[in-house]
Amino acid sequence: MPTSISELHYIDSHTGGEPTRVIHAGFPELAGTTMAEKRASLQHSHDWVRSASVNEPRGSDAVVGALLLPPSDPEMDAGVIFYNNVGYINMCVHGTIGLAVTLAHMGRLATNGTARIETPVGNVEATLTGRNFVTVENVPSYRSRADVTVDVPGYGPVTGDVAWGGNWFFLVEQHSQFLLLANVGELTHFCTAIRQALRNAGIAGTDGMEIDHIELFSAPGAGIDADSQNFVLCPGGAYDRSPCGTGTSAKLACLHARGKLAPGQTWRQAGIVGSIFEGSVETRGNTVIPTIKGSAYITGEGRLLSDSNDPFAHGIR
Repeated sequence: MPTSISELHYIDSHTGGEPTRVIHAGFPELAGTTMAEKRASLQHSHDWVRSASVNEPRGSDAVVGALLLPPSDPEMDAGVIFYNNVGYINMCVHGTIGLAVTLAHMGRLATNGTARIETPVGNVEATLTGRNFVTVENVPSYRSRADVTVDVPGYGPVTGDVAWGGNWFFLVEQHSQFLLLANVGELTHFCTAIRQALRNAGIAGTDGMEIDHIELFSAPGAGIDADSQNFVLCPGGAYDRSPCGTGTSAKLACLHARGKLAPGQTWRQAGIVGSIFEGSVETRGNTVIPTIKGSAYITGEGRLLSDSNDPFAHGIR
Protein backbone atom coordinates (compact mmCIF):
# COMPACT_ATOMS: atom_id res chain seq x y z
CA MET A 1 0.00 0.00 0.00
CA PRO A 2 1.45 3.42 -0.92
CA THR A 3 2.51 5.46 2.06
CA SER A 4 1.40 9.03 2.67
CA ILE A 5 2.71 11.29 5.41
CA SER A 6 0.63 14.04 6.99
CA GLU A 7 2.09 16.81 9.14
CA LEU A 8 0.74 18.87 12.02
CA HIS A 9 2.89 21.88 12.89
CA TYR A 10 3.09 22.58 16.62
CA ILE A 11 4.63 24.80 19.29
CA ASP A 12 4.81 23.46 22.84
CA SER A 13 4.83 25.42 26.08
CA HIS A 14 4.11 24.85 29.73
CA THR A 15 2.18 27.09 32.12
CA GLY A 16 3.10 26.45 35.74
CA GLY A 17 4.13 22.95 34.73
CA GLU A 18 1.00 22.15 32.70
CA PRO A 19 1.75 21.54 28.99
CA THR A 20 -0.01 23.21 26.06
CA ARG A 21 0.49 22.10 22.47
CA VAL A 22 -0.59 24.74 19.92
CA ILE A 23 -1.35 23.27 16.49
CA HIS A 24 -1.02 26.10 13.99
CA ALA A 25 -0.80 24.44 10.55
CA GLY A 26 -1.41 21.17 8.73
CA PHE A 27 -5.03 20.54 9.74
CA PRO A 28 -8.06 20.51 7.42
CA GLU A 29 -10.42 23.43 6.97
CA LEU A 30 -13.26 23.35 9.46
CA ALA A 31 -16.90 23.97 8.62
CA GLY A 32 -18.84 26.71 10.39
CA THR A 33 -18.31 30.32 11.30
CA THR A 34 -18.10 30.63 15.09
CA MET A 35 -15.59 28.79 17.26
CA ALA A 36 -18.44 26.68 18.65
CA GLU A 37 -19.42 25.62 15.12
CA LYS A 38 -15.82 24.94 14.16
CA ARG A 39 -15.34 22.88 17.32
CA ALA A 40 -18.36 20.78 16.30
CA SER A 41 -16.79 20.29 12.86
CA LEU A 42 -13.47 19.27 14.41
CA GLN A 43 -15.17 16.88 16.83
CA HIS A 44 -17.48 15.17 14.34
CA SER A 45 -15.42 15.21 11.13
CA HIS A 46 -11.74 15.61 12.02
CA ASP A 47 -11.28 14.27 15.54
CA TRP A 48 -8.07 12.59 14.39
CA VAL A 49 -6.36 16.00 14.72
CA ARG A 50 -7.09 15.96 18.44
CA SER A 51 -6.09 12.36 19.06
CA ALA A 52 -2.99 12.47 16.85
CA SER A 53 -1.66 15.59 18.54
CA VAL A 54 -2.25 14.94 22.25
CA ASN A 55 -2.72 11.19 22.70
CA GLU A 56 0.12 8.70 22.95
CA PRO A 57 2.46 7.96 21.22
CA ARG A 58 3.00 11.66 20.36
CA GLY A 59 1.43 13.17 23.46
CA SER A 60 0.34 12.18 26.95
CA ASP A 61 -2.72 12.45 29.19
CA ALA A 62 -1.46 15.75 30.61
CA VAL A 63 -1.11 17.58 27.27
CA VAL A 64 -3.81 20.11 26.40
CA GLY A 65 -4.15 20.89 22.71
CA ALA A 66 -5.00 24.31 21.30
CA LEU A 67 -5.98 24.55 17.65
CA LEU A 68 -5.07 28.07 16.49
CA LEU A 69 -7.58 29.47 14.00
CA PRO A 70 -8.48 32.76 12.34
CA PRO A 71 -11.26 34.47 14.33
CA SER A 72 -14.79 34.76 12.97
CA ASP A 73 -15.16 38.16 14.67
CA PRO A 74 -13.04 40.80 12.88
CA GLU A 75 -12.44 42.55 16.21
CA MET A 76 -10.66 39.46 17.56
CA ASP A 77 -7.00 38.64 16.93
CA ALA A 78 -7.20 34.84 17.00
CA GLY A 79 -9.53 31.93 17.53
CA VAL A 80 -8.81 28.76 19.50
CA ILE A 81 -10.34 25.37 20.23
CA PHE A 82 -9.03 23.52 23.30
CA TYR A 83 -9.02 19.75 23.72
CA ASN A 84 -7.39 16.94 25.70
CA ASN A 85 -6.89 13.18 25.70
CA VAL A 86 -10.61 12.33 25.78
CA GLY A 87 -12.44 15.24 24.18
CA TYR A 88 -13.01 18.97 24.04
CA ILE A 89 -12.61 21.63 26.71
CA ASN A 90 -14.82 24.72 26.80
CA MET A 91 -12.19 27.17 27.99
CA CYS A 92 -8.62 26.80 29.24
CA VAL A 93 -6.85 29.67 31.00
CA HIS A 94 -3.49 27.93 31.37
CA GLY A 95 -3.77 27.14 27.66
CA THR A 96 -4.58 30.78 26.89
CA ILE A 97 -1.49 31.87 28.81
CA GLY A 98 0.53 29.37 26.78
CA LEU A 99 -1.14 30.54 23.58
CA ALA A 100 -0.22 34.18 24.28
CA VAL A 101 3.45 33.29 24.80
CA THR A 102 3.25 31.18 21.63
CA LEU A 103 1.79 34.07 19.64
CA ALA A 104 4.71 36.21 20.84
CA HIS A 105 7.12 33.45 19.79
CA MET A 106 5.48 33.51 16.34
CA GLY A 107 5.85 37.30 16.12
CA ARG A 108 2.10 37.88 16.40
CA LEU A 109 1.99 39.54 19.83
CA ALA A 110 4.25 42.33 21.10
CA THR A 111 5.49 42.67 24.66
CA ASN A 112 2.85 44.52 26.69
CA GLY A 113 0.42 43.84 23.86
CA THR A 114 -3.04 42.31 24.23
CA ALA A 115 -4.45 39.48 22.15
CA ARG A 116 -8.23 39.28 21.88
CA ILE A 117 -9.06 35.60 21.57
CA GLU A 118 -12.30 33.99 20.47
CA THR A 119 -13.19 30.70 22.20
CA PRO A 120 -16.25 28.43 21.89
CA VAL A 121 -17.69 29.87 25.14
CA GLY A 122 -16.85 33.56 24.72
CA ASN A 123 -14.14 36.09 24.05
CA VAL A 124 -11.16 36.58 26.37
CA GLU A 125 -8.18 38.90 26.46
CA ALA A 126 -4.56 37.95 27.14
CA THR A 127 -1.97 40.65 27.88
CA LEU A 128 1.72 39.75 27.65
CA THR A 129 4.09 41.34 30.18
CA GLY A 130 7.74 40.76 29.38
CA ARG A 131 8.48 37.49 27.62
CA ASN A 132 6.64 35.06 29.83
CA PHE A 133 3.98 36.61 32.07
CA VAL A 134 0.41 36.80 30.84
CA THR A 135 -2.75 38.24 32.38
CA VAL A 136 -6.00 36.73 31.11
CA GLU A 137 -9.40 38.36 31.47
CA ASN A 138 -11.54 35.25 31.52
CA VAL A 139 -15.18 34.65 30.64
CA PRO A 140 -17.79 35.63 33.28
CA SER A 141 -17.77 33.18 36.19
CA TYR A 142 -20.30 32.35 38.89
CA ARG A 143 -21.29 29.99 41.68
CA SER A 144 -24.48 28.16 40.78
CA ARG A 145 -24.98 26.13 43.99
CA ALA A 146 -23.42 26.40 47.44
CA ASP A 147 -22.78 23.70 50.05
CA VAL A 148 -23.96 20.74 48.00
CA THR A 149 -23.49 17.42 49.79
CA VAL A 150 -23.07 14.15 47.92
CA ASP A 151 -22.49 10.70 49.35
CA VAL A 152 -19.23 9.29 47.94
CA PRO A 153 -18.94 5.49 48.29
CA GLY A 154 -15.91 4.57 50.35
CA TYR A 155 -15.51 8.12 51.68
CA GLY A 156 -18.89 9.22 53.01
CA PRO A 157 -20.56 12.62 52.55
CA VAL A 158 -18.57 15.32 50.75
CA THR A 159 -19.72 18.95 50.57
CA GLY A 160 -18.70 21.51 47.98
CA ASP A 161 -19.79 24.34 45.70
CA VAL A 162 -20.79 24.03 42.05
CA ALA A 163 -19.30 26.84 39.97
CA TRP A 164 -18.51 27.88 36.39
CA GLY A 165 -15.13 29.36 35.47
CA GLY A 166 -15.17 28.44 31.78
CA ASN A 167 -15.65 24.77 32.75
CA TRP A 168 -17.86 23.23 35.45
CA PHE A 169 -16.26 22.55 38.84
CA PHE A 170 -17.15 20.95 42.14
CA LEU A 171 -14.97 22.74 44.71
CA VAL A 172 -14.28 20.99 48.02
CA GLU A 173 -12.47 22.59 50.95
CA GLN A 174 -13.47 20.29 53.82
CA HIS A 175 -11.92 16.87 53.22
CA SER A 176 -9.46 14.49 54.84
CA GLN A 177 -6.92 14.44 52.02
CA PHE A 178 -3.33 15.75 52.14
CA LEU A 179 -2.56 17.82 49.04
CA LEU A 180 0.94 16.58 48.35
CA LEU A 181 2.45 15.64 45.00
CA ALA A 182 3.36 12.26 46.50
CA ASN A 183 -0.37 11.61 47.06
CA VAL A 184 -1.48 12.13 43.46
CA GLY A 185 -2.69 8.53 43.13
CA GLU A 186 -5.01 8.71 46.14
CA LEU A 187 -6.13 12.24 45.28
CA THR A 188 -7.03 11.09 41.78
CA HIS A 189 -8.99 8.14 43.17
CA PHE A 190 -10.88 10.39 45.62
CA CYS A 191 -11.77 13.00 42.98
CA THR A 192 -12.81 10.34 40.48
CA ALA A 193 -15.16 8.91 43.11
CA ILE A 194 -16.63 12.38 43.74
CA ARG A 195 -17.21 12.96 40.03
CA GLN A 196 -18.97 9.61 39.67
CA ALA A 197 -21.08 10.29 42.77
CA LEU A 198 -22.18 13.65 41.35
CA ARG A 199 -23.14 11.94 38.10
CA ASN A 200 -25.06 9.21 39.92
CA ALA A 201 -26.90 11.80 42.03
CA GLY A 202 -27.85 13.88 38.99
CA ILE A 203 -25.93 16.91 40.26
CA ALA A 204 -24.88 19.03 37.28
CA GLY A 205 -24.16 22.53 36.11
CA THR A 206 -26.54 24.90 34.36
CA ASP A 207 -28.63 23.25 31.63
CA GLY A 208 -27.57 19.83 32.91
CA MET A 209 -23.95 20.23 31.82
CA GLU A 210 -21.65 17.66 33.39
CA ILE A 211 -19.40 18.73 36.25
CA ASP A 212 -16.23 17.31 34.75
CA HIS A 213 -13.60 19.03 36.94
CA ILE A 214 -13.15 18.28 40.65
CA GLU A 215 -11.12 20.74 42.76
CA LEU A 216 -9.80 20.22 46.28
CA PHE A 217 -8.36 22.99 48.46
CA SER A 218 -6.22 23.23 51.58
CA ALA A 219 -3.81 25.60 53.28
CA PRO A 220 -0.61 25.96 51.21
CA GLY A 221 2.31 23.66 51.85
CA ALA A 222 5.47 24.73 53.68
CA GLY A 223 7.39 27.45 51.89
CA ILE A 224 4.59 28.25 49.41
CA ASP A 225 3.53 31.91 49.42
CA ALA A 226 -0.16 31.56 48.55
CA ASP A 227 -3.64 31.92 50.00
CA SER A 228 -4.44 28.27 49.29
CA GLN A 229 -3.26 25.23 47.39
CA ASN A 230 -5.37 23.03 45.13
CA PHE A 231 -5.56 19.72 43.37
CA VAL A 232 -7.66 19.64 40.20
CA LEU A 233 -8.74 16.47 38.42
CA CYS A 234 -9.46 17.12 34.75
CA PRO A 235 -11.64 15.14 32.33
CA GLY A 236 -9.73 12.09 31.14
CA GLY A 237 -8.18 11.37 34.52
CA ALA A 238 -5.12 13.63 34.40
CA TYR A 239 -4.44 16.14 37.16
CA ASP A 240 -3.64 19.77 36.43
CA ARG A 241 0.01 20.56 37.11
CA SER A 242 -0.80 24.28 37.18
CA PRO A 243 -3.23 25.87 39.67
CA CYS A 244 -5.87 25.58 36.89
CA GLY A 245 -7.01 28.93 35.52
CA THR A 246 -10.68 28.08 35.00
CA GLY A 247 -10.66 26.39 38.42
CA THR A 248 -9.13 29.45 40.01
CA SER A 249 -11.78 31.56 38.26
CA ALA A 250 -14.49 29.34 39.75
CA LYS A 251 -12.84 29.64 43.17
CA LEU A 252 -12.73 33.44 42.91
CA ALA A 253 -16.44 33.50 41.98
CA CYS A 254 -17.25 31.40 45.07
CA LEU A 255 -15.12 33.57 47.34
CA HIS A 256 -16.80 36.70 46.00
CA ALA A 257 -20.26 35.14 46.46
CA ARG A 258 -19.41 34.44 50.12
CA GLY A 259 -18.19 38.01 50.66
CA LYS A 260 -14.60 36.86 51.14
CA LEU A 261 -13.05 38.51 48.07
CA ALA A 262 -13.61 42.16 47.19
CA PRO A 263 -13.21 43.45 43.62
CA GLY A 264 -9.54 44.16 42.94
CA GLN A 265 -8.31 42.06 45.87
CA THR A 266 -5.53 39.63 44.88
CA TRP A 267 -5.83 35.91 45.58
CA ARG A 268 -2.70 33.76 45.19
CA GLN A 269 -3.57 30.22 44.21
CA ALA A 270 -0.94 27.47 44.30
CA GLY A 271 -1.24 24.25 42.33
CA ILE A 272 -0.22 20.78 43.42
CA VAL A 273 3.35 21.22 42.09
CA GLY A 274 3.71 24.61 43.82
CA SER A 275 3.32 26.95 40.83
CA ILE A 276 1.25 30.12 41.42
CA PHE A 277 -1.55 31.99 39.67
CA GLU A 278 -2.59 35.44 40.88
CA GLY A 279 -6.29 36.15 40.54
CA SER A 280 -8.79 38.92 41.16
CA VAL A 281 -12.32 39.81 40.12
CA GLU A 282 -14.17 42.85 38.94
CA THR A 283 -17.92 43.26 38.80
CA ARG A 284 -19.94 44.66 35.92
CA GLY A 285 -23.44 44.90 37.28
CA ASN A 286 -24.19 41.42 38.59
CA THR A 287 -21.51 39.82 36.42
CA VAL A 288 -18.20 38.64 37.91
CA ILE A 289 -15.19 38.84 35.59
CA PRO A 290 -12.08 37.01 36.85
CA THR A 291 -8.54 37.93 35.85
CA ILE A 292 -5.75 35.36 36.13
CA LYS A 293 -2.01 36.02 35.87
CA GLY A 294 0.60 33.32 35.30
CA SER A 295 3.73 32.52 33.34
CA ALA A 296 4.47 30.20 30.43
CA TYR A 297 7.63 29.09 28.66
CA ILE A 298 8.18 27.69 25.18
CA THR A 299 9.50 24.12 25.35
CA GLY A 300 9.65 23.02 21.72
CA GLU A 301 8.34 23.28 18.20
CA GLY A 302 8.25 21.14 15.08
CA ARG A 303 6.13 18.79 13.03
CA LEU A 304 4.11 15.78 14.14
CA LEU A 305 4.28 13.15 11.38
CA SER A 306 1.57 10.57 10.70
CA ASP A 307 2.31 7.63 8.38
CA SER A 308 -0.84 6.30 6.71
CA ASN A 309 0.39 2.71 7.30
CA ASP A 310 0.91 3.30 11.02
CA PRO A 311 -1.90 1.63 13.02
CA PHE A 312 -1.51 4.40 15.61
CA ALA A 313 -1.20 7.26 13.13
CA HIS A 314 -4.10 8.98 14.87
CA GLY A 315 -2.99 8.16 18.38
CA ILE A 316 -4.04 5.55 20.91
CA ARG A 317 -7.68 6.42 21.44
